[in-house]
Amino acid sequence: MALLINDDCTACDACTPACPNEAISAGDPKYSIDPMRCTECVGAEDEPQCKLVCPAMCIEPNPDWEESRDQLQQKYEQLHS
Repeated sequence: MALLINDDCTACDACTPACPNEAISAGDPKYSIDPMRCTECVGAEDEPQCKLVCPAMCIEPNPDWEESRDQLQQKYEQLHS
């Protein structure tokens, strides 16, 4: 499942450099996560790094984008091949 950034985002930019897939971009007024690039850090880390560094705790699962761990791993491998 990809992640999303909710309306509590303060646009602090802490999440952007933490993403190994470059899935996070600045928006107006909040940042956004590209579900085509988000693997919840599967393939790179043990847990989503954006969630770890977000001071507003505004990153949550995207209910419209369900994927298995295997699908997330495949996506990561395609992004980094």
